[in-house]
Amino acid sequence: MPTGRPRRRPGSRTGCFAVLDPATGEVFDEAPDQRPKALDAVVERAHASWRGWRADAPARTAALLAAADAAEAAGADLATLLTREQGKPLSESHAEVARVAARLRYFATLHPGPQPLTDGRPVRSEVRWRPLGPVAAIVPWNFPLQLASAKFAPALAAGNTVVLKPSPFTPLATRMLGSVLSAALPEGVLTIVTGREPLGARLASHPGVRHVTFTGSVRTGRTVAAGAAASLARVTLELGGNDAAVLLDDVDVERIADRLFWAAFRNCGQVCVAVKRVYAPARLHSQVVEALAHRARTAVVGSGLDPLSQLGPVNNAPQLARVERCTARALADGARAAAGGHRLDGPGYFFAPTVLTDVPPGSPVVTGEQFGPVLPVLPYESLDEAVEAANATGYGLGGSVWGTDLDRAGAVADRLECGTVWINHHGELSLAQPFAGTKESGVGVAGGPWSLYGNLRPFVVHRPEEA
Repeated sequence: MPTGRPRRRPGSRTGCFAVLDPATGEVFDEAPDQRPKALDAVVERAHASWRGWRADAPARTAALLAAADAAEAAGADLATLLTREQGKPLSESHAEVARVAARLRYFATLHPGPQPLTDGRPVRSEVRWRPLGPVAAIVPWNFPLQLASAKFAPALAAGNTVVLKPSPFTPLATRMLGSVLSAALPEGVLTIVTGREPLGARLASHPGVRHVTFTGSVRTGRTVAAGAAASLARVTLELGGNDAAVLLDDVDVERIADRLFWAAFRNCGQVCVAVKRVYAPARLHSQVVEALAHRARTAVVGSGLDPLSQLGPVNNAPQLARVERCTARALADGARAAAGGHRLDGPGYFFAPTVLTDVPPGSPVVTGEQFGPVLPVLPYESLDEAVEAANATGYGLGGSVWGTDLDRAGAVADRLECGTVWINHHGELSLAQPFAGTKESGVGVAGGPWSLYGNLRPFVVHRPEEA
């Protein structure tokens, strides 16, 4: 059984680190292991390129539209490499690449305009907008390309330059994307750096960076924020979630079961806004458990390159170990696996899609973020009890309410303490909407115009009214 420890291939270059295929647990390629001291030159180039990039908005629009075309043209190669290093089914990788192109096009034509201010005085005031400077973008391994573009597309559109660091588990497709986009973007406008820690910590704290945008764990987010504080750089942090799905007593279980299942298990449950807890009325609880367990037992798990696979592996060995510990703890505390509950035999980091029942409310699989193919289903007696339980978490990213009466579901949605609530679906995000969490789920806002303005600072001009 693979240990997940990178094994350097014969002839590997020095100054590189191994990249594993999570479907096999074996090394299949390598990436440059750039050292922190190299960042000085990278950030200096980003700053030099910023002078020209910020000055010509029409040229930025044209370049970003060309970049979108380039990403689309390279879609097949990007998707294959993404599946190879991340593990997700190839169809999902194609969708991720398409999202990159769509986001570039969306932000290419989104321009901040001047805003006149009036307060009755004989002074004409106008708010204009200026870019911040070099932006550091630090991206996790679950959606490497999609989350990268969510950071660099608005930053570039605003007139900033970007230094982007992907996770060491998934550096290759991001490096390829950077190479593809380099044909459309001026040199130094978007730079990809790869390497192991402390590269990310150095990038977050680099004095030449003016905005740090990070997606990852709460613990690492705190470290990133502390590093950025040294130079008073702006921070945007998306720090995960523990999204609850509250099922109302009028829900049609069979009608919503597929949507609910995939809202929890898409990308092997490795989604910040995945459903991570289900609260079902006590009288429907067993029906909900069985409907979800049936789908878990019949889902096709395998290599993402196999067109029949619906679920791939967990991305990496440390995360697989976390999922195993979380599940074992729940079972030891008295939970029962209605489906799954174990690692699958054979190579790779495969874990059986798992639906848990009889889970103690205080179990870590309920109170924390499992970030894997494991879903606890908990019964409730009163709706107030369910809402209170859904809100009893340090996270506040997303949530959902499921039922037939949409007005009633909407009223319950208003009571959930999170940044986004869906009704009868979960996890779908528009390019135009704000995306932000409450509590420990993050700082700042991503998505839509909010992303653009998050990469700008206001600049006010006062002048007297004409005599």
